[in-house]
Amino acid sequence: MLEHIKNILGFRLIDTKSIDFSVFDLLILIFAFMFTGVVLRIIFRIIIKKIPEQDKNKFVGVFQFFKYIAYIFVVMFTLHASGVNMNVFLTASAALFVGIGLALQTFFQDIISGVLMILDQSLHVGDVIEVDGKVGKVTEIRLRTTRAVTRNDRVMIIPNHQFMSETLFNWTQNNSTNRELVTIGVAYGSDVQLVKKLLEDCVRETEGVVVDEGITVLFQDFGASSLDFAVTFSVSDGMKSPKIQSEIRFKIDAVFRQHNINIPFPQREITILNR
Repeated sequence: MLEHIKNILGFRLIDTKSIDFSVFDLLILIFAFMFTGVVLRIIFRIIIKKIPEQDKNKFVGVFQFFKYIAYIFVVMFTLHASGVNMNVFLTASAALFVGIGLALQTFFQDIISGVLMILDQSLHVGDVIEVDGKVGKVTEIRLRTTRAVTRNDRVMIIPNHQFMSETLFNWTQNNSTNRELVTIGVAYGSDVQLVKKLLEDCVRETEGVVVDEGITVLFQDFGASSLDFAVTFSVSDGMKSPKIQSEIRFKIDAVFRQHNINIPFPQREITILNR
C-alpha cells in the first residue's frame, strides 16, 4: 500500500532535463496556495479593522493587487523548493522583468505611498494642504494620485509618492480651523494700546473668524519707519483665508483713518557731501 502511494506521489507530471515536476510537488503547491490564502485573509481582517469605513473599498483593491504578487512569489518559491529549476523561467524573462521594473518604478512608488497614506491616516478628504507653495483642499485620494482643488478652483493632481519624499503641510491635521496672521505698521508716537484694541475689534467683526479660539495682538518690533504689529486669529475655512485677511485689512485702514492713526511709508535720509 505504501509502495503504491509512493509511486503515485513520485509520478512525474513533467519530466525534462530542466523541469522535474511530480504529483507530490503538485500537492505541495496546492497546500502552499491554501496556506497563503488563509494567512492573507487573517492579515486582511486585522488591517481592515483599523481603516475608516470610507477608505475600506480603496484598500480592498490595493490588497487584491498585492495578493496576486504574493501568490506569484509562493509559486516560484514552492517550485524552487520542490526541485524545479526556476532558472529556465527567470533567464528567459529576465530582460522583460528589467524593462517592466524600470517602467513601473514610479507607478509602484505611487501605489505603495497610497497604501501607507490609507494605513497611517496622514491625509483625509477635506484636509487643506500646501504642496510646492500651492494651497488646496483634498477632494479625492486614489490608489496612485491625490486630487486637490486650489483657491482659484484649479485641480492639482499630485502623485502619491510626492507626499512620502517631500514635506507636506497639512493645515487641518490637528484642527479643523487655521491660524492666520495680518501685519501692520503704525507711525511712531501712536497710542499702542488704542492700536491693539482697534486691531482686535477689526478681526472680531470680520465674518469667517473663529472668535472663540482667541485673537492675539503682538507688538513685534520697533521698525526703521514704524511700530510693527501683528494680529493672529483662527478662520473656519483655510481656503478663504486670503479673502478674510483682505477684509480685515480694509477694516483696519478705515478705522485707523477715523482715529487719525497713520500707516507710514518707508523713509530714508540721504546726505549729500560737497567736496
